[in-house]
Amino acid sequence: MLSSRENFENDHCPVRDDLLGAMYRANENGLPALVESVSSDVRAQLALFCYRRAHLHALALTIAASCDERDLIHHGGRVGSVLVALSRELAAPRPRPPAPTYGNRKAITLSTKPLSSFAPLDQDEVDDDEIAPTAS
Repeated sequence: MLSSRENFENDHCPVRDDLLGAMYRANENGLPALVESVSSDVRAQLALFCYRRAHLHALALTIAASCDERDLIHHGGRVGSVLVALSRELAAPRPRPPAPTYGNRKAITLSTKPLSSFAPLDQDEVDDDEIAPTAS
């Protein structure tokens, strides 16, 4: 078993770039077929490769969920065992969180009454001098 340091120093993608790109762009329905097209040994290496890159972290968890625990631990050591735990946790159904509560705040209600009423302006009462701008 290689140490994590040796794995990181010798890090290269175990699959072709176009296959990795297809996995990255695949939706949740097409990804399992792409993952299954790779052997279990290479799949574990790919999960570890993706896990070491932040932008591929979700892909790593999805790939690791389809891997054998023994393969992940063999190729990744402690990192492999962590990846196993994270991927299994991701695969387990989670209960839906309750709706957010905001303490003891009162609910907001809207008024049903008219906001205000103004008396209509009589145009006859306003002088034209007051409306027109004055030349200075």
